[in-house]
Amino acid sequence: MRPGLLAALLVVLFVSATLATLPLAAPPARAASSSSPVTGSITGKTVLAYHGAAEYTINGTGGPAVLSNGTIVGNLSYYLTLTGPNTTGVLIAPSTGKILTNAPGQISLTVANVSEVLTISVLLASTLNSSNESTNFSLQVTVVQPYILSTTLYNLGSSTVTSFPIIVDLDGTPVGNLTVPTMLPRSTYHFSFQYATVGLSSGQHTFTVYLSSVHGLVRFANGTTVYTVTFTIPGPPPSYTLWYVAGAVAFFGALFIFGARVGARRRGTSKK
Repeated sequence: MRPGLLAALLVVLFVSATLATLPLAAPPARAASSSSPVTGSITGKTVLAYHGAAEYTINGTGGPAVLSNGTIVGNLSYYLTLTGPNTTGVLIAPSTGKILTNAPGQISLTVANVSEVLTISVLLASTLNSSNESTNFSLQVTVVQPYILSTTLYNLGSSTVTSFPIIVDLDGTPVGNLTVPTMLPRSTYHFSFQYATVGLSSGQHTFTVYLSSVHGLVRFANGTTVYTVTFTIPGPPPSYTLWYVAGAVAFFGALFIFGARVGARRRGTSKK
């Protein structure tokens, strides 16, 4: 074998042996991907009074932006659309935003003084690099004319009463609360409470307002710490359809009997 060829062969063998002793490079680590679909929800009040306002929470997960452990590594964004018969004076904000890990989206809705049903539609998009998945969901909010309870509080003492809460019940169930600001000596405070509902059952209902016992100087106009208002919801009008049908049947039955008797008399007279 030629000396040059032998030398080349020895170099190749040396390089091969050297590469065999080197550790193999590990492939680049990949983040654990999420195989779950994009899902979301919007929660909050579904009934609002005229000129009412409420906060709503948007939750979402899944898609390429979310790891299998729930960590958000991409963009989990929401886009809102508000529809209804009359959206004049209706405001929803913000109209777009992002959901972060352990931090859902927060929006506010303010309505006008029109009885209607509004729909908050949400497009939730999960994006990471060139991957993008989305889903849609919605929530309906009914705007109604509320029941209004109002009265006046009196600070009968010579001392200032600091801010305190009052509780409102409807038929024994708490339905709301208000905060009375600081009342100066010998002062009054007029408050108004609005209760929004899609409907109450027919019959009598009672609102009851309780004052905190720690403020013994404050009273309602009747001199007590409890104020009640009872009102009546009328029932549906009676249906007279059955009586109309029965009356018609009786009327035509009487005509039939009368006609049959007259016919019988005429036949009897002709035989003579």
